[in-house]
Amino acid sequence: MIKVGILGLGAYLPSKKLTNLDLEKMVETSDEWIRTRTGIQERRIAAPHEKTSDLAIHAAKAALKDAKISADKIDLIIVATISPDSNFPSMACLVQKAIGAKKAAAFDISAACSGYLFAITTAKQYIQTGLYKRALVIAAERITTLIDWKNRDTCVLFGDGAGACVLGPVKTGGIKADFLQAFGDQNELMKVVAEETRSPFHPEKTSYTKLPFIQMQGQELFKIAVNSMADAIEAVLKKAKIKKQDIDCVVPHQANDRIISAVAKKLNIPKEKIFINIDKYGNMSAASIAVALYEAKKSKRIKKGDNVVLVTFGAGLVSAANVVKW
Repeated sequence: MIKVGILGLGAYLPSKKLTNLDLEKMVETSDEWIRTRTGIQERRIAAPHEKTSDLAIHAAKAALKDAKISADKIDLIIVATISPDSNFPSMACLVQKAIGAKKAAAFDISAACSGYLFAITTAKQYIQTGLYKRALVIAAERITTLIDWKNRDTCVLFGDGAGACVLGPVKTGGIKADFLQAFGDQNELMKVVAEETRSPFHPEKTSYTKLPFIQMQGQELFKIAVNSMADAIEAVLKKAKIKKQDIDCVVPHQANDRIISAVAKKLNIPKEKIFINIDKYGNMSAASIAVALYEAKKSKRIKKGDNVVLVTFGAGLVSAANVVKW
């Protein structure tokens, strides 16, 4: 089978920052409470004119530039998102048009916070089997459009952003192992809900309809997130035939610093081996790990020859992990 690796990385963050001090003026909360329980100090908020597709397009162009590959060389585009501009056209088709990747197949993946790794693993199979040669994988979220800004338990957690990578054949290294898992029987723990359902058979109904928003059961999710991410790391390391002590860097989903610390403790992985940027961006759903990977590489936390573990957990419930030899 063809070896597949990451040829380039990109990211895009909106310029507007929403700090914990800003949130103190919006809901009953405090900077200290948010920092001690989540590790978040600020997050980015997309401007009114910025759509999720805009974030995705910026990140895609940055990844192509980093890979030194033109858009017409891309055969496949996959976008991971739970906050698309609309149900259709797909985000991937909007990106395809914007960057001029006319010959690329294009579709979206919905796997919440695990979407980026689900998309990478999916794209890898197409390249590995020889069907396509190069793929552009993007995670983009304008998740703040799904937030109930009166709910202090959720509005402090999330931010907007996008990250991307170009995948293609490599001679050495590359993506060594993948692990995907779902726990659909526990989907009630985190979901997007609407308080009213549309019906063409009740046109006289004129009551106020609240936009869909995120609901989550934080305490239950915390335990499952820690255990599922730890299990995913152990499973993917076994597939890659790599020991924990051989890990050079872990790039986890940036949901909560306490979750990341608990996973590190459970697996006895030194915290200094784990890349964390949740303090700057909060939880960007699928885009979190995409942006974190980009920043880990840019800051030289990831170097040539390193064994890198990517791991995530999200609504669905779903978890995923990859081992990448850089």
